[in-house]
Amino acid sequence: MKYIVSMISAFLLLFGPSAIAQEPGAAPVHATWEFSADKKAPGEYILKFTAKIEPGWKLMAASMGDDDPNTRIVFDSLSDSRVRIQSLADVTTPLTAKEPMLEDMEIKYFENEAVITATVKYASDSIKDLRGNVTFFVLKGEEILPEEAPFTFKADASGTLTGAVGGLSVDKEAAAGLKRTTIDLNNPVVKIGGIGNEGQSSIWLIFVLGFLGGLVALVTPCVFPMIPLTVSFFTKSSQDRKAGVFNAVMYGFFIFLIYVLFSLPFHIAGKADSAIFNNISTNVWLNLIFFVVFVVFALSFFGLFEITLPSGLASKADSKANKNSLVGIFFMALTLVVVSFSCTGPIMGSLLAGAGSAASGGSGAWMLTAGMAGFGIALALPFALFALFPNWLNSLPKSGGWLTSVKVVLGFVEVALAIKFLSNADLVTHWGILHRETFFLIWIIIFGLTTAYLFGLIRFPHDSPIKKLGKVRIFFGVLFGAFTLYLIPGITNTKYARLRLMSGFAPPMSYSWYGHGTAEEKGAVEPDIINEYEKGLALAKEKNKPVLLDFTGWACVNCRNMEENVWTDPEVHSLIKENYILVSLYTDDRKKLGENDQFLFQSDEGWSKKIVTIGDKYATFQRVNFINQSQPLYVLITPDEQLLTLPVAYTPDIQEYANWLKAGLDGWKKVNTTAQKAN
Repeated sequence: MKYIVSMISAFLLLFGPSAIAQEPGAAPVHATWEFSADKKAPGEYILKFTAKIEPGWKLMAASMGDDDPNTRIVFDSLSDSRVRIQSLADVTTPLTAKEPMLEDMEIKYFENEAVITATVKYASDSIKDLRGNVTFFVLKGEEILPEEAPFTFKADASGTLTGAVGGLSVDKEAAAGLKRTTIDLNNPVVKIGGIGNEGQSSIWLIFVLGFLGGLVALVTPCVFPMIPLTVSFFTKSSQDRKAGVFNAVMYGFFIFLIYVLFSLPFHIAGKADSAIFNNISTNVWLNLIFFVVFVVFALSFFGLFEITLPSGLASKADSKANKNSLVGIFFMALTLVVVSFSCTGPIMGSLLAGAGSAASGGSGAWMLTAGMAGFGIALALPFALFALFPNWLNSLPKSGGWLTSVKVVLGFVEVALAIKFLSNADLVTHWGILHRETFFLIWIIIFGLTTAYLFGLIRFPHDSPIKKLGKVRIFFGVLFGAFTLYLIPGITNTKYARLRLMSGFAPPMSYSWYGHGTAEEKGAVEPDIINEYEKGLALAKEKNKPVLLDFTGWACVNCRNMEENVWTDPEVHSLIKENYILVSLYTDDRKKLGENDQFLFQSDEGWSKKIVTIGDKYATFQRVNFINQSQPLYVLITPDEQLLTLPVAYTPDIQEYANWLKAGLDGWKKVNTTAQKAN
């Protein structure tokens, strides 16, 4: 458990407030802050941050190390270019104590009240507003939570910094624009639809993908040679075969358990922010980090260097594995997990990203647990099965150069996955560097090189000479070659460019070299479509049509599946185009609203959120009106915002989705009939 707590602490430090916060600006629950500024010299100020700490909670001190739970002042990107922090100090003397939650680390903390100062110096004589956040950790019992408090230091007309307010101001009028009182989820015109357990199938899919990932990990050089060695050790070192089998089975079970425990920190982080997994798939910086990490993993697979966890961790686990007990067997399993990280790490990273992309609501942590469970079972099964049937060991292929080939192929796959993460970042920021055709062109090159490698046309320096192509190598060469050919129409401006197998993975058809006009020619839905809610309502009133609200995301896989596989069905396409105003609201759009349109939204339930970007606005709009945070979410309303049916989420069954659209039209007729009778 000691090692699990270390992992949790490391996770919270890595994905602290700035990374976890899908909803930046959520009001801190356990510490409230006041701000002031004093001029020290021309262009130099002492910023004072005073915290009122909730009874029973500890606030980590600013004097804690950068790698420890601490309190820090973080300016936004614009302010960060204007000033630099010269010093950060605890004015209140912190208390010290050893903290069991952090392996008896000596922590510095405050109780009840704390004062922290930051001395900052402007880079020029121009004194302008400073915006940012106090990011801090609070601790109570077995809870350690990252939180943040926004602030804005104002510069007056004379260019003097005069004090601060707690971030954005509450705008009741703007908040009323988000919470629409006419939308009543309990009383739709037609009680059809509703959000069921759509995420359940995704959890099983992630489990299967995790299992397949574990099978791939089995045939890597880090794991495969360990199978016969470990099984032989257990069966030969035990006093009888029964004990040997038991030990091997427990060894496999502990491998499974350790991988499941890897998902535990995400459950804890999920309590701090239920939307953390949605953030993984939409946050620009996290996607760029994944891009870099996957490229590094790929280079490692290509043999440029070896990625390993700290040797001390492996040595510490191995030193405890000599005990002839269940504890010793556990540490033997932990040793395998640690030393095989260079091969299994990239595959586990894919699972994390997959859970993020498939997550809906708060189910992301359970998706990751399902993926890790599948991965652990696949990795553990051979040790148990070969212990039960030791004669099967004779059928295993011998280790050799083929294991190196497996790593190289995985390296190519990692590069392809890296491009997917770069594409996510590009989509939500609209950089325009990875259009759909560019994405396919890069993948064609990647998998074309993979095919050439498998057929021996290219080699890496560490590869063994290929005297003869084996059947397995030829099979995978043909498979990768066929996939490469399948991708080629994706770069064309033809009807064949719609590659159904890539729906949701590649950028959408509208994000194209050839412009938006080609989308309709290829069958995509291009009806009266609006990306602003108020404009959509106005158009619906003008044309006397109901509204199809589409809560979507640039990086939403299931959204693309619906748009490219369900909306393109002739019946569904006709129903939407002829009868509805389609309003697509992107909940992950990072484009900032005008400064006058930014505000702090406070809900009736007590939570708050900064509305800074288009995505902030429509994600909050979805949450407060439809009590849902997953995408896609589809809602049918009248121009006067009366709910026609119950909302539905991801609905891959074309006929089911078409029937739901027809039910909305039935509700629209009822509304019109009632209005005519009233007149």
